[in-house]
Amino acid sequence: MAGIYIHIPFCKKRCLYCDFFSSTDTKEKIVYVAALCRELADRKDYLQAQAIETVYFGGGTPSLLQADNFEKIFDTLRCYYGLDSPTIEVTLEANPDDINTEYLQSIEHLPFNRISLGIQSFDEKELQFLNRRHDASSAVSAVRLLQKAGFDNISIDLMYGLPGQKTETWAANLRQAIELNIQHISAYHLIYEEGSPLYSLLEQGLTTPVDEETSVQLFEMLIDTLQDAGFEQYEIANFAKPGYHSRHNTAYWTGAHYLGVGASAHSYNGISRQWNKRLTGAEYLSQGIEQEIIDTKTAYNDFVITRLRMMEGIDLRELLVVFGAKQKTYCLKQAQKYLDGKLLEISNEQLKLTRKGIFVSDGIMRELLA
Repeated sequence: MAGIYIHIPFCKKRCLYCDFFSSTDTKEKIVYVAALCRELADRKDYLQAQAIETVYFGGGTPSLLQADNFEKIFDTLRCYYGLDSPTIEVTLEANPDDINTEYLQSIEHLPFNRISLGIQSFDEKELQFLNRRHDASSAVSAVRLLQKAGFDNISIDLMYGLPGQKTETWAANLRQAIELNIQHISAYHLIYEEGSPLYSLLEQGLTTPVDEETSVQLFEMLIDTLQDAGFEQYEIANFAKPGYHSRHNTAYWTGAHYLGVGASAHSYNGISRQWNKRLTGAEYLSQGIEQEIIDTKTAYNDFVITRLRMMEGIDLRELLVVFGAKQKTYCLKQAQKYLDGKLLEISNEQLKLTRKGIFVSDGIMRELLA
């Protein structure tokens, strides 16, 4: 299988924590959409005629596009890639503020069958701190409107580890998410990304990161609460009801090939990793594509990092077939102290993180790299 990622960089305003490429200048939407369509046409051979199983509109804020913008993009996708199968997962990232009855009616003829809402929090103070443009009531309303419109595969993003965040606030966020009867939750710890407005506040001493003990406590609450509510933790930060794993993101973690179009978008075909420049409008298209050839060492490191994020872990049989006995021996040697410490375990030839190991997964991954 293969996937297509389409980056829509426009935002009405920039969130405090965001380091993704985006622009608040939405005047160039029409020009940008035309550039996306040209890129899709120009790169039609990149995936070597593999069947497209997922399409993902990410951003930025893709829900700032109108129906006619999407129609041009889908017409191009059908022309060059074929989107005839009803089983293709087509995801639209959306801001709750953009979801209303009129908007949903305008896109109901389009093949979106999965919606990912950037909610982040149901607490008004946290939303204001993050500089989100919606409030808690509009977040709940957006989910209800989507359900009323017939969407039965809805994901929301939540964020924890905010400065001064209380366990009571986080528990309330999780309760509200569960009460919405959605199918998928992605929950991320707040990261101070260099170049973001949040990072500037940190440098100026105007905000203080949450302490490690609280971070662990919030993450434990996340796992326990969602598992009790029937969600499966299938990746470190992703939880889904049975049958509702994100197929697009799972493809990333399992080494499937994907084409990324749009400003700053990345692509991968097993031979190289490619990415577009971080430029607005149609400018990105004229600046060429940068590329990194994937050698054996890089391929192994990618394999370790992506597979170990999944709860299924690293298939040692696949590791042996793809990278050979020497690399498998190296991996297990590096893993031994974590196996002894009950941070990793092996079950049915799957090397995977334990519950205890999830909390220090970054350090474990580093140790296993070539």
